[in-house]
Amino acid sequence: MRTTVRLDDDLLRLVKQYAAERQITLTAVFEQALREMLAVRLELNQRETVRLPTFQGRGLQAGVDLNNSAALLSLMERVDAVV
Repeated sequence: MRTTVRLDDDLLRLVKQYAAERQITLTAVFEQALREMLAVRLELNQRETVRLPTFQGRGLQAGVDLNNSAALLSLMERVDAVV
């Protein structure tokens, strides 16, 4: 089948260089790239949903700043920390 595709000049230059280095046609490069893209997409769609365990709790402790990893680590390492 024949179709028209518009490409950025720089991208086309790179594709032509790629095809020339491998001694294949532009059509072969486009077909290979599209097949690989669609295969990755199909693989991602077929993956199982990961179920992460969740736990009941009392929520965030007062004074905990999740954006401050050093303070959070310090709080978690305290011996007298309430669990």
